[in-house]
Amino acid sequence: MRTLGRPGQRDATSHSPQSPQAFEIGGRLRVERVERSAGAVGPAKRQDETEGGEALAVAGVEILGASAEAAELSAPVGTAPSGPRAPWHVVWTHSHCEQLVCDQLMARGFHPFLPRMGAWSTRAGRRRLISVPMFPGYVFLNDALDKAAHVEARRARGMAGILGEGWDCPARVPEAEIQAIRQVVDSRLPTLPRPYLTEGRQVRIIAGPLAGLEGILVKARPEKGLLVLSVNLLQRSVAAEVDWTDVASA
Repeated sequence: MRTLGRPGQRDATSHSPQSPQAFEIGGRLRVERVERSAGAVGPAKRQDETEGGEALAVAGVEILGASAEAAELSAPVGTAPSGPRAPWHVVWTHSHCEQLVCDQLMARGFHPFLPRMGAWSTRAGRRRLISVPMFPGYVFLNDALDKAAHVEARRARGMAGILGEGWDCPARVPEAEIQAIRQVVDSRLPTLPRPYLTEGRQVRIIAGPLAGLEGILVKARPEKGLLVLSVNLLQRSVAAEVDWTDVASA
């Protein structure tokens, strides 16, 4: 088996455009290759399309002082199923295919979750807010995956694979991490990506729309801080602005 790398990075040892990217996160993980039909869109058919896990190019991302319009752009796509809680898995997509994969999974009866956030983009000298995936290249999936479900999910066009060691051992994201991300999205607070953070001042939010959440606090300005939340499987973090008066030591 190939040496595994970090999410979002290309495998320097592979020269085949059809080889799926692999990961090393808390153990040895791999991504199953997606079998494509003759009309499928992917690296084998589109040389200008890059593999998933690469950040969407967004210029001038801001959080402090962002307008309410950003809240409208942060609405998530997909809902969790009712009844007993299913495990959370991660679908890896080709670049800019997150919405395409999410829509197809929903049409097939799955329960994807695509958190989004507003970000500033400057193009041709014009600056505007756009909606971007909170974790570019990834869609969360809230379903129990047996072999049949795993095969069916992988048929979605634009998908690169499902993180894990195969259909019988897909990687899981803790429920608490997903609920924290969902609470941030539902809060409609300005959000921005942050470098993956594992150490720092651990705090608990005691008031406001993020009440009950725990994360790492980063100072932004005298009266405001940034609460950093992470999805450890992806080694990705996001931050939401909080008031210092709403913060207590965890």
